[in-house]
Amino acid sequence: MILACQNITKAFGDHTVLKNASFHIEEREKAAIVGINGAGKSTLLKIIMKELPADEGQTVITKGKTIGYLAQHQEMTSGNTIFNELLTVKQEVLALETRMRELEQAMKHTEGEALTELMDTYSRLSHDFEQQNGYAWKSEITGVLKGLGFEEEEFIKKVDTLSGGQKTRVSLGKLLLSQPDIIMLDEPTNHLDMNSITWLETFLMNYQGAVIIVSHDRYFLNRVVSKIVEIDQGIVTSFSGNYTDYAQKKAQLREARMQAYLNQQQEIRHQEEVIARLKSFNREKSIRRAESREKMLDKMDVLEKPTEARTDMRIELEPRFPSGNDVLAVEGMSKAFPPKTLFTDLNFEIKRGERVALIGNNGTGKTTILKILNGVLPADQGEFRLGARVRIGYYDQEHHVLHMEKTVFEELSDAYPTLTNTKIRNVLAAFLFTGDDVFKRIGDLSGGERGRVSLAKLMLSEANFLILDEPTNHLDIVSKEILEDALTHYTGTVLFVSHDRYFINTTATRILDLSERTLTNYVGNYDYYAEKKETMISFTSGPSSAETSDTAPAESDSKLDWKQQKEQQARLRKKQNELKKVESRIEELESRDKEIDLLLAKEEIFTDVAKVTELSAEKESLQTELETLYESWELLSE
Repeated sequence: MILACQNITKAFGDHTVLKNASFHIEEREKAAIVGINGAGKSTLLKIIMKELPADEGQTVITKGKTIGYLAQHQEMTSGNTIFNELLTVKQEVLALETRMRELEQAMKHTEGEALTELMDTYSRLSHDFEQQNGYAWKSEITGVLKGLGFEEEEFIKKVDTLSGGQKTRVSLGKLLLSQPDIIMLDEPTNHLDMNSITWLETFLMNYQGAVIIVSHDRYFLNRVVSKIVEIDQGIVTSFSGNYTDYAQKKAQLREARMQAYLNQQQEIRHQEEVIARLKSFNREKSIRRAESREKMLDKMDVLEKPTEARTDMRIELEPRFPSGNDVLAVEGMSKAFPPKTLFTDLNFEIKRGERVALIGNNGTGKTTILKILNGVLPADQGEFRLGARVRIGYYDQEHHVLHMEKTVFEELSDAYPTLTNTKIRNVLAAFLFTGDDVFKRIGDLSGGERGRVSLAKLMLSEANFLILDEPTNHLDIVSKEILEDALTHYTGTVLFVSHDRYFINTTATRILDLSERTLTNYVGNYDYYAEKKETMISFTSGPSSAETSDTAPAESDSKLDWKQQKEQQARLRKKQNELKKVESRIEELESRDKEIDLLLAKEEIFTDVAKVTELSAEKESLQTELETLYESWELLSE
C-alpha cells in the first residue's frame, strides 16, 4: 500500500461532500475517482495534496514516496520556451552531466591517488546519470511533447503566450517527466486530441508508479484503470475493474439496495398498521404491545432510498417534422487561414437518420466545417446544399445562443413560451438543474452548466438536423449518458464533433476522419474506425508503401468520399448478383449434364443413333458453356 485515506470527512457549510471516506491505493495500481459534478472528486484530491484540510480523518503516504498532482486549471507564468520549461524537470540530470564534464577535464591533468579518487567519483556519477536516463533526456522531452500534441516548431514558443489548454499540457508533460511514485490527474484529457489521449493511455498503462485519475472519459478509464473509487452522496465505495465493470456492479448494487429499501418500507407500514390496530382495541395489554412495537420502530436503522437509475431522466427527442432523405451535400469545400490551409476539396453527403461523427486532431478544421454549415463562416471554395424540409439545431462551444442576463428558467421559458412550468423543470432536472438552481443567472454559471443549458434548449428545438460541436465538454458521466440516450432514440439526423470516444462509440453510425486536409469515411462506430485505422497503418507501413504513396490515396477505398463509396457499393452488389446468376446457371447445366449421362445409359436411347447424336451434341454444348461459366465464377468470386 502506497496511499491510504482514512475516515475523511469534509463539509462546506451545511453541505457535506465526504462522509468517513476510506480507501487505499497499492503500488503501481491505476485507479479512477468518479462521481457527478460537485460530488467532491477534486476536493478529495486537494485533501490528499494537503491543499485543503479535512474536517476529520487523515491521509497517509508511505514514507519516502513522492506524489505529483495536475489540477484542472493551470496558472503557469514562465519566460521559458515550452522545451526549456520541461527541461527544468531535468535540472538534476543536467547538473550531473555538467559535473561529469568537469571531472573529465580535471582527469586529463591529474595523476596518482588524486586521479583514482576522481575516477571513482566519475564512475559513481556516471552510474547515477545512467540510472536517471541521462543519455536520453533530450529525446525523452521531445517524445513527451510530441505525444501531448506539440509540433516540433512549437517547442520554441514562450509559455506566457500559450492558451490555458496548452499550459495544462505543458504542466502535464512536466509531471510525467518528473516520474513521481504517485501521479494524480484531474481531468487530464480535457485539452488533448485523440492521438494525444491514446499516447497518454499507453504511457499511464506502462507507468511503473501508482496513478489516480479523475475523469469523465469512460473509454480512457476502461483502458487505463483497474479500480474505481466512487463518490455518491458523500459515501466512498471502491470497485475492482474498469469503468464498464463498475457500471455493471453499480447497477446490481442499486437493484439490491432498492429491494432492501422497499422491503423495509413495507415492514414499517405493516408495523404501523399493527400498532394502530392494537391501539384501537383500547385495552391495557394491547396498548403495551403497541408501545413495544413503537419502540422497536424507533430503534430501527432506517435505510435511505438509493439514488434512482437514470431511466426517469430520459429525454425524448422528436423533430417537429421529418426532413427529406437527402439532408446535406457538400461539394468541393475548401478553407484556409493563411498561411495555414485547413482542408481542400471536401465532398460528402449525409442522409436522413444518420449520426455522423466528425473527428480529427486539434486544429484540423472540424469546428470550422460546422461554422460554415451554419453560416457563421464562409467557405473559400465549394458549396453545400441542405435537403428538403431540413431544420438545423446548432450547439456551439462558445454558447452564443444563451443570454447572460437571464435565469436558467427564463432562458427556456422565453425560448419556448408554450411549455408548462412542469415541463421546463423536468427538462432542466434532466440536465441536473433542480430546486433553486433554475433561478441562477446564466452569467453566473460555470462553463459546464452553460453547456447543459445550451443542450436543454437544443433538445426542445424540434429541429430535424442537429449540428453539435463538442457537446460532451464539461459534462459528467450521468449527463453524457442522458445525451447519448437522447441521441440514439432521436429520429432526425445528427452531425457532431467530439473527442469523447465512448460517446462516439455509443452514438455514431458513421465517422468522417479529417486529416491531411481531406476526409476519410468509415461506416461504423469508433471501435470499427479504430480497427480499420490500425489495419490501414499496418498496410501503408509495408515495404511498398513508399513506392505507391503518390497514387494509393486516390485509389484506396479508405480515401473515397461518401458518394464514391456508394457507387462502389452499388458495383459490388451488381457483381454479387451476377455471381448468383452464374452459380444458378452452373447448377442448372450440371444437373442437365447428369441427366444426359443417365439417358445415354438407357438401352432404348443408346440403340437410337439419332437420339444419341442429339444428346451428345447437347452435352458438348453444355461442356463448352460450363467452361466459360467456371472462368466467370472464378473471377467474380475473387
